[in-house]
Amino acid sequence: MTETATRPVEELSFEEALKELEQVVDRLERGDVPLEESIRLYERGHQLKKHCEARLREAEEKIELITLDAEGRPTGLKEVEAP
Repeated sequence: MTETATRPVEELSFEEALKELEQVVDRLERGDVPLEESIRLYERGHQLKKHCEARLREAEEKIELITLDAEGRPTGLKEVEAP
């Protein structure tokens, strides 16, 4: 595993979390990990997946706020409305 495996998931960038998630999946798919470690890896993978999904949602919300002109060219940003 990488040095990110010891850091809290919330501190990881999207790219770091995705890379670690891919490593977790690879190790679990190989099937050569003891049961206790498999459980720990699965739990970490679940946290990483949730983190990546949240970061993607945040990015999608920001992208949706870009305003376009009649030809589809970006013209600016709309302000985020508070819920």
